[in-house]
Amino acid sequence: MKVTKIILASVLAFTFSISKPLCAQQTVATTDRILESDVPGQWLNEPPAVQSIKKAKNVIIIIGDGMGTAQVYASIVAQKDASNFLRFPYSGFSRTYSHNKYTTDSGAGGTAIVTGHKTDNRHIGVLPDGTPVPSFLSLLHDRGLSTGFVVTSSVLDATPASTYAHAPDRKMFDTISLHMSQCGFDVMIGGGLSNFRPENRKDGLSPLDTLRKRGYEITYSLEEMKQSKSNKLVTFFCENYYGPVAPGRDPVLTEGTKKALEILTKNPKGFAMMIEGSQIDWGCHSNDAAYMEAELADFEKMLKIVLDFAEKDGNTLVVVTADHETGGLVLTGGDIANGKNTCKYITDGHSGVMVPVFAFGPGAETFSGIQQNIDLLPKVFKAMGKDIKIEN
Repeated sequence: MKVTKIILASVLAFTFSISKPLCAQQTVATTDRILESDVPGQWLNEPPAVQSIKKAKNVIIIIGDGMGTAQVYASIVAQKDASNFLRFPYSGFSRTYSHNKYTTDSGAGGTAIVTGHKTDNRHIGVLPDGTPVPSFLSLLHDRGLSTGFVVTSSVLDATPASTYAHAPDRKMFDTISLHMSQCGFDVMIGGGLSNFRPENRKDGLSPLDTLRKRGYEITYSLEEMKQSKSNKLVTFFCENYYGPVAPGRDPVLTEGTKKALEILTKNPKGFAMMIEGSQIDWGCHSNDAAYMEAELADFEKMLKIVLDFAEKDGNTLVVVTADHETGGLVLTGGDIANGKNTCKYITDGHSGVMVPVFAFGPGAETFSGIQQNIDLLPKVFKAMGKDIKIEN
């Protein structure tokens, strides 16, 4: 009997002790968050995934062509920890294989990112059977958003072409340029003017005339581009398919991004944009570390412009990834204090490794983890609150 009374007294004492507030700011651990007791429902360390319920009004998808994890880390080292990659609160990985190859090319890789569909290598904006599929720029353009792209390659190169063209081979430049002249995007900036001239085409047509008839101002230098007052703009910064390289190149990526934002932000419904650092890939194909790092430094400057805009705007989702890795880059050493990398390449082609994904803005938290390259676009549409389904 005495034992029973002792046990009962102990239970009552324990119950009373835990029923009293220990202090005004008592906290109770619950899974991985902490609830502040005197403010019902208030989490002390609530993650952005829970805090953010707003939808993204705008989206900017940025592609570093050939940019794998090693390339990103080389840039972080070269920037001496002032890298803009470090500003992204969320990151993950993307699996890049194409429909028919372990190692993708830029045609299939770009198509997967911008359309949400796997396809065969060399295909542009089509399924393996040749069925055309629209890109996020086309889909959002049809819903009233302003759209555009800025690249450091030809506007006909595989990645930009996958946003507007539909062709079974990425080198069908006559067909691809006609598709570009008819796509309706508001801003298109890149190189490759020669393929638009009738004298250089098998069909003798002039996509430039088509663009002019559809209301575009066509400029042929960055200075002309900056002076333009048009809301429908095409800029060619070079004549050839393979344009000038960084650091001697005009600031196409930074000035083109600024101009595109100037035009696209005028639409109260929002905008969608694709930006590509195209020549990171070319530097890695050449196994030229200095070329690669110069292109990455240029890419970093563009990231600062975009992230500064997105921070101030508060309604813009920014997603950065790559279509594939190039060169099989290995960083075997370096000097952190002086921003130096020792780079070795194991191939002059593409590799099949996963590539990084970085995200900032409304909905950014959903891009963490390992995902397919075709998973990115559905997450973009969800973050924007767009009821657009992609069936695979």
